[in-house]
Amino acid sequence: METVTVFTLGERRLGLSLCSVERVLRAVAVTPLPNAPTVVRGVIDVHGEIIPVVDLHVRFGLPARDIALDDHLLIARTRMRKVALLVEQIAGVVELDAGDIVATESVAPGTEHFRAVARLPDGIVLIQDLDAFLSLDEERVLDDALAADA
Repeated sequence: METVTVFTLGERRLGLSLCSVERVLRAVAVTPLPNAPTVVRGVIDVHGEIIPVVDLHVRFGLPARDIALDDHLLIARTRMRKVALLVEQIAGVVELDAGDIVATESVAPGTEHFRAVARLPDGIVLIQDLDAFLSLDEERVLDDALAADA
């Protein structure tokens, strides 16, 4: 059994393991971060902690869009750092049985940002691999940009 936070990005439904999720916030102004990787929209301050905002539209090659008032920031922890994922809507939290989850490699080999596909009664959810979300090079560039901005 796995518990997953389900959210939307355009017509796509994506998921993230609930144990990676720290909180969900309404969208706020994002401060641009010079020299950050293109996937990083900028940073936000959450209770004194500077957190990079990852633009999922850019990550998945979708058309860029402005942040809308009803968008959300899903604060999650990778092995390296906390990140804020810019998402359109939070659809809820679901519990998945092992039989409902299929490893992405068995469905579409080479899909690096997703670790599984889950079947729900109302459709498919792509479950993200948050630790593979930023490449090592993007992590290094982000570290440099955050250090320069400090």
